[in-house]
Amino acid sequence: MPPETELWNRVEATAREVFGTYGFGEIRPPIFEPTELFARAVGGETDIVSKEMYSFPDHSLWDLEGQRTYILLARPDAGNPNSVQLFVSALDKFIDQLANAASSREIPATSDNDRGFERLRAGSDRISSFLVPHATNLLDQFDLTVGHIQQAAALIKLGDLVSLRPEATASVCRAYIEHNMNQWPQPVKLYYLGPMFRRERPQKGRYRQFYQIGAEVLEREVAGGEGRVASKELEKDAAVDAEVIEMVMTFFDRLKLPGTQLDINSIGHNAPECRRGYVEKLRGALLEVKEQLGEDSRRRIETNPLRVLDSKLEHEQAIIAALPKIGDCLCDDCAKHYAEVKRQLGLRGIPYKENWRLVRGLDYYMRTTFEITAKGLGSQNAVCGGGRYDGLVELLGGPATKGIGFAIGEDRLVLSLQEAAKEVASGEWGVASEKGACDVYIAWMGQKTQETAIKAARVLRDSGLRVELPAVEQKFGKALGQADRLGARYALILGEDEVASGLWTLKKLADGTQEKVLAGDLVGRVRGGAEKERN
Repeated sequence: MPPETELWNRVEATAREVFGTYGFGEIRPPIFEPTELFARAVGGETDIVSKEMYSFPDHSLWDLEGQRTYILLARPDAGNPNSVQLFVSALDKFIDQLANAASSREIPATSDNDRGFERLRAGSDRISSFLVPHATNLLDQFDLTVGHIQQAAALIKLGDLVSLRPEATASVCRAYIEHNMNQWPQPVKLYYLGPMFRRERPQKGRYRQFYQIGAEVLEREVAGGEGRVASKELEKDAAVDAEVIEMVMTFFDRLKLPGTQLDINSIGHNAPECRRGYVEKLRGALLEVKEQLGEDSRRRIETNPLRVLDSKLEHEQAIIAALPKIGDCLCDDCAKHYAEVKRQLGLRGIPYKENWRLVRGLDYYMRTTFEITAKGLGSQNAVCGGGRYDGLVELLGGPATKGIGFAIGEDRLVLSLQEAAKEVASGEWGVASEKGACDVYIAWMGQKTQETAIKAARVLRDSGLRVELPAVEQKFGKALGQADRLGARYALILGEDEVASGLWTLKKLADGTQEKVLAGDLVGRVRGGAEKERN
């Protein structure tokens, strides 16, 4: 709500300005995509996909869905012919309507649906036999037949499964493939802003609908580089990584975000002589201390040992500190790339801290990872995370493509800026108080002055100033009271005398001083005064 939205708009406008200077263009991916896209990109075993995504079938066949629900929940009694008849009638109706929907292509033509149809028809024939008199010898198979029917009904796919996006990198990569961006001038630089959705426990700075600002650099991969060519590619990739980090740090600097800290790491690449070898070494070390770890960490030893390094449990910190470090296990190429990233950051004058526990758990992530934290957020202090993901576009069915990107948690960023504004009590962002919500309040008295007031408001607004023009005339005291409540910097007082003389009264509300201003000088005086206040 206002005035907070002013800060949100300032943050997003600053992102557009800064990212534009680095050659990035805006992309607007859809709010929902096929669930399979996120399952493949984010990982089907991750908490995001398995627990947190909002997913639903995309269809309008709610009558069919209702019939299926009845069949799935029904408990027909084999000893009660009426109960069996009701179930058989509902099943036959479901099968007939499914057949009609299939012929009109309202439901997907998939192998699963074909198998489901066959099983339903077979189940319908079989369960109808229980209505024949003297079929008591088949009663022991009744429940089994109902179970088979219900399994077949559950198998039918009425529509494609779609999900509200939990993140945007997968959507950007999908768009890169779909629109043949590998044929565009390389690299392709894209940024996005907008809401994401995850069903997780809400807390300060973390909501089920949250907002991200992110950017991705995608570039088709050069085939078969060796020797000096390969070395040049490593240097180029490192320079791209450093420039992406420079851009996001410039963005935070432009916002005057206090207490930012950049952490970097290299996680190598997914090869036996690099990260894969490290993971096995890490797993072995974790097995030796397994009994000292919490339940989640013990489970991750087998599923994804790298995630143990993310543990925030206090009693595990000393144990994790003694584990093998990935920097000691990098292959030659990854070590060269990491050294070049640090050199490039040095050339750009960007301070950083190496954090060997900063990892990404999925195979296509490689080499550079980074995270940026800020003040005012407590333990949840990360405002940006990013890294290189050279294998993701290929995983989604596209050409060999290099990629690096980041995502900023806009909710957390705004909270941090609000806390900073409270500390300095500057009101610069319009969030510490409502002051500054209005530049000029026009207090006009007398019907003959309304036309002049309307023209003055238009001139001020055309120059970008925020103006409040009351719809009806007000008494002088009431007008100034309203101007003060709105946090106006100035009141422009227009009575019949001011209009007749061409000298308008401009009152500075902070200290009560006022002056006579020619109409043509009004904008300059207001702007000049506002600049002095900000300085």
